[in-house]
Amino acid sequence: MRTRSIASALPKTATRVALGLALLAVPTTAVATTAGTAGPAPATAHSAPHAAPAATIAATAATGLDDPAKKELAMKLVSSAENSSLDWKAQYKYIEDIDDDRGYTGGIIGFCSGTHDMLELVELYTKRKPGNVLAKYLPALRKVDGSPSHEGLDPNYPKDWKKAAQDPEFQKAQNDERDRVYFNPAVKQGKADGIGVLGQFAYYDAIVMHGDSDDKTSFSNIRKRALAKAKPPAQGGDEKTYLNAFLDARVWAMKQEEAHSDTSRVDTAQRVFLKNGNLDLHTPLNWKVYGESFHIG
Repeated sequence: MRTRSIASALPKTATRVALGLALLAVPTTAVATTAGTAGPAPATAHSAPHAAPAATIAATAATGLDDPAKKELAMKLVSSAENSSLDWKAQYKYIEDIDDDRGYTGGIIGFCSGTHDMLELVELYTKRKPGNVLAKYLPALRKVDGSPSHEGLDPNYPKDWKKAAQDPEFQKAQNDERDRVYFNPAVKQGKADGIGVLGQFAYYDAIVMHGDSDDKTSFSNIRKRALAKAKPPAQGGDEKTYLNAFLDARVWAMKQEEAHSDTSRVDTAQRVFLKNGNLDLHTPLNWKVYGESFHIG
């Protein structure tokens, strides 16, 4: 069961635009494909007379969190914190009100009826598949946007959400919105700052939980707080020193809100990987979140 909200308490329309504009100055980089979409076939030992061993190829291929294997790790790491499970694809159907003043929280990234991203998700789904089971709730979703209200959604919205989650088109819409709003901006900013896979994941986990806005606990302001303490590699700084500063700023932001005050997803997960010098999130990975132990071999 999800125990923590992972969406910002503030509506995100304007803040997403601000983040996009801020990133326009960043050199274009490769972005992740939708989860489940096959990427380019990796090189094999038969592709050249003196090809490197497969393990070496796999290690050098992971240039960022948008590498398909690393992205899969990221989805599992977030799911361990949000759903106490590594099976992130089982969360398409998840929906409940966790009493955090964000209304319903649902899906693989915690889209919320009170923070605009659930509305945008259902709008995208309806654009692609008019007449779907959730389309009739769009007027209500627009009305409750920015509030914890369920007006116009109860009693059947959760049931219909779970029904929609069986549709591959709705699953794809969740993947695409996750990437557009959270994953791709985090990876792009991470690459611009010169940080590796772990750092890009730290950015992703932060923007997923806090959103991005002018609020002091938003992703951009967490990053600014870190920049005041240390320089990222792109500015000549040490990566581990900068990431420690970023995680310190993240912990501070989490403690500003009761719903996020348990910081173990940083303390006993990301901080552990950093202490071990695992800047590229090489497996095996062992971590704890909210007292539960997880392992990826």
